[in-house]
Amino acid sequence: MIINELLAQKKMTKYRLSKQSGVPFSTISDICNSKIRIEKCSAETLYKLSKTLDVSMETLVEPAMEYRCNFETFKSNVCHMVKDMGDLPFIIDMLETDKIRKLFNKKWYPESLYLLAMVDYLSKENDLPISNYYNDIRATQLDQIIYPSSIIAMSVAAGNDYHKRRSFDNAIPEFKRFNIVENEVRNVH
Repeated sequence: MIINELLAQKKMTKYRLSKQSGVPFSTISDICNSKIRIEKCSAETLYKLSKTLDVSMETLVEPAMEYRCNFETFKSNVCHMVKDMGDLPFIIDMLETDKIRKLFNKKWYPESLYLLAMVDYLSKENDLPISNYYNDIRATQLDQIIYPSSIIAMSVAAGNDYHKRRSFDNAIPEFKRFNIVENEVRNVH
């Protein structure tokens, strides 16, 4: 819970936060114990807490509002972004926003590694140098191979792993090194 983290960082107690913000102690306690969802608090409560903790209201509610879609949807969205933005603007956006590291720090490893693989792949395709900033993340590999759902379905229907093996063998190297099977990033509808 973000309030608990902020209190720890500021070496502040819930009681002191209550006194300084004017938000009842019971409300703060309920927020910290997840009895009250912070995104459901009134704007007044969020305002008082954010002012006292010296953070934006968005900082308080953003973690609770985050939605993690399934990986297939994420991959599709990334491929559409590349198609819509173009290779170079996509690479620049990923590096400037540091989304790869943000996802990695949230422990959203498949998403982070997929974006890094995409940036590395597009950099190679456009004869650009690979950014060294993510070398620590490049040392990571997913424990289990992630296959596209279509490959999994074909393997189940066939009753063997032929399609999985073939797909893995033909995967784009930048994705394959993270144990992500991706064979086509350009053919999106």
